[in-house]
Amino acid sequence: MSIENPVKRLLMTVTQGVYVVGVGEGGLRNAFTASSVMQVSMQPPMLAMAVNPDNASYPLLVEGGVFAVTVLQHDQCALADFFGNHSARDEDKLGAVAWHAAPSGAPVLNEGLSYLDCRAVSRHPAGDHVVILAEITGGDFLQGRVRPLRYDEVGDMDGSDELLPEHLGIAGERSEFPGRS
Repeated sequence: MSIENPVKRLLMTVTQGVYVVGVGEGGLRNAFTASSVMQVSMQPPMLAMAVNPDNASYPLLVEGGVFAVTVLQHDQCALADFFGNHSARDEDKLGAVAWHAAPSGAPVLNEGLSYLDCRAVSRHPAGDHVVILAEITGGDFLQGRVRPLRYDEVGDMDGSDELLPEHLGIAGERSEFPGRS
């Protein structure tokens, strides 16, 4: 795996996992791959997740207001690729894997490492994505102690090499943060 884009290589040093996020509304269910998920609060337990609003699952997430984050195991890169590079507009992705509904009704992949059941509480625009803040309402382990899949292990599966610039900022640019230059 050789990543040529220096910005991509730099961002891959920020360790993060790779997840499959299950969403549902009414009788419709879907899932997609996400790597931008992080814990943001302990009381109450909350997480933030960045989602592309053009994703076929996004309307289900917004309308249903719930989702389940399945943490993938270190050897499940092919599963991440499948849920990240196939669209629910073309096929029933959940029909290809074993899954069950979390208490919220959102899909959880049976073969994941663990899952977090979540209720969305707010949305915030963030460039080409929307950040969803959510309360973690439940979750459990699905497997024994194994290592989770990390974003730096998937290469350019998400196609971000084409989206990211090759350089960051301009030397001497002023910071947008008050009191910093």
